[in-house]
Amino acid sequence: MFTVPEQFSTATKANIDAQIALMTSLTGKAFEGIEKFVELNMTVAKTSFEETTAAAKQLLGAKDAQEFFTLSTAHTQPNAEKAIAYGRHLANIASSTQAEFTQAAETQIAETNRKVLALIEEVTKNAPAGSHNVVEMFKTAMSTANASYDQLTKTTKQAVEAMEANFNNAVSQVSQATAKATPKAAAKK
Repeated sequence: MFTVPEQFSTATKANIDAQIALMTSLTGKAFEGIEKFVELNMTVAKTSFEETTAAAKQLLGAKDAQEFFTLSTAHTQPNAEKAIAYGRHLANIASSTQAEFTQAAETQIAETNRKVLALIEEVTKNAPAGSHNVVEMFKTAMSTANASYDQLTKTTKQAVEAMEANFNNAVSQVSQATAKATPKAAAKK
C-alpha cells in the first residue's frame, strides 16, 4: 500500500511528464502550421513572380493604348481572385492549426483530469479519519476548474467560428465587388 505523500509524488511526476508531452505536441503543431504558412508564401511568391513577368511582357508588347488597357483589365480579375484564394488558404491553415491545438490540449487535459480523479479516489480510500472535508473541497475545486476550462473552450470555439464567418463574409463581399468592377472598367475602355 502506498502512502499519501508517495501517491502525490507519483502523481506530480506523471503530471509534469504529461505537461512536457503536451508542450512537445503543441510545439510540433505550431511548427507544422508555420511550415504550411511558409510553403504557401513561397508558392505564392514564385507563382506571382512568374505571372508578373509574363504580364509585364504582354503589356510591353501592346501595340497601342487600347490593347494596353485591355490587357491591364484582363489581369485585374484573376489577381483579385488569387488574393482572395490566398486569404482563404491562410485562414484554413490558421483554423486547422487552431483545431489541432485544441484537440491536443483537450485530449491531454482529459487524461490529466482522469488521472487526478483516480488519485483523489485512491487517496480518499487511504485518507485518515477527519480528512473527508479536505478531500471534498479538493474535488469541488477540481470540478470548478473543469467547468471553467469547458467554458473557456466553448468561448474560444465561438470566437474562432465568428472570426471565420466574418472573414468569409468579407471575402464574399470583395469577390462580388471585384466581379462587378471588372466588367464596368472594361466597358469604359
